[in-house]
Amino acid sequence: MSIVRYHSRMTTIPLIALVGPTAVGKTALSLALAERLGGEIICADSRQIYRQMDIGTAKPTPAERAAVPHHLLDIADPGEDFSLARYQDVATAAIAEVAGRGRLPLLVGGTGQYLAALLEGWQIPRVAPQPELRARLEQQAASVGVAALHTRLAAIDPTAAAGIAPTNLRRIIRALEVYEVSGQPISAQQTKIPPPYTTRTIWLTLPATQLYARIDRRVDAMMAAGLLDEVRGLVERGYKFDMPAMSSLGYREFKPLLEGTATLDECIQRLKFNTHAFARRQPAWFRRLPNVAPLAADAPDVVAQALGVIRVIG
Repeated sequence: MSIVRYHSRMTTIPLIALVGPTAVGKTALSLALAERLGGEIICADSRQIYRQMDIGTAKPTPAERAAVPHHLLDIADPGEDFSLARYQDVATAAIAEVAGRGRLPLLVGGTGQYLAALLEGWQIPRVAPQPELRARLEQQAASVGVAALHTRLAAIDPTAAAGIAPTNLRRIIRALEVYEVSGQPISAQQTKIPPPYTTRTIWLTLPATQLYARIDRRVDAMMAAGLLDEVRGLVERGYKFDMPAMSSLGYREFKPLLEGTATLDECIQRLKFNTHAFARRQPAWFRRLPNVAPLAADAPDVVAQALGVIRVIG
């Protein structure tokens, strides 16, 4: 039975967020906590939302998903452009639905933007993707360079441009798209309203050398489990590497192999290095989250320690 109770008279929903870099051990701890607290797991991973992408995203196994209810896995096709706003909407609904049944929502993942948007209450512009506009901007970037589009963005929305790297074409195009469709800078539409949650955030940590070793072992296990066949199968079904899902970590590294410009060993090593780099960037998001408590992932009593930092809510 859960130590955290929810009822309809509460003005806020109790929410536990379990965050940490890739391969740190979030899945195992989330399962243990869910079983002890009467919880259900809500995915906060921008790749695990995609169907047919199981191995490369380290998605929970069928047995793990049978042991504890999971939400927001396999909700989009790899060819879909799954926006941050859409994630915020479906995650908000899932949290409310789980809590409404008297269960404890456990938000689990390492996608910092997803976590921050949900837990900080970002008000995201509801401007639908404009395929023709995006194609035109991509053509301009190919013609005059991505930096030129960034310069254009700086002229109309210097605040947004200051927060977007001049090489990040996807975010630059999104900011230009929002401005052209709505007539308002995207930065002016990105306010925050505190969400209706009483949140406790557990941040799993490991020293870099230990984390990198775990990452390398995970990549080797993924290869043994058939990651290359998964990538090939997606390509054969028509999913291209310039699609958002296929351009993500764990998939894009095999493009040179399939094009005949790199060996398998080179691609595997590149995947390990890229994952190390990703793991180094993730903490910048975690430390900003509400009511965050770091916890050593390799502690022998990690479950007991996690339970100790979860305060009774309700």
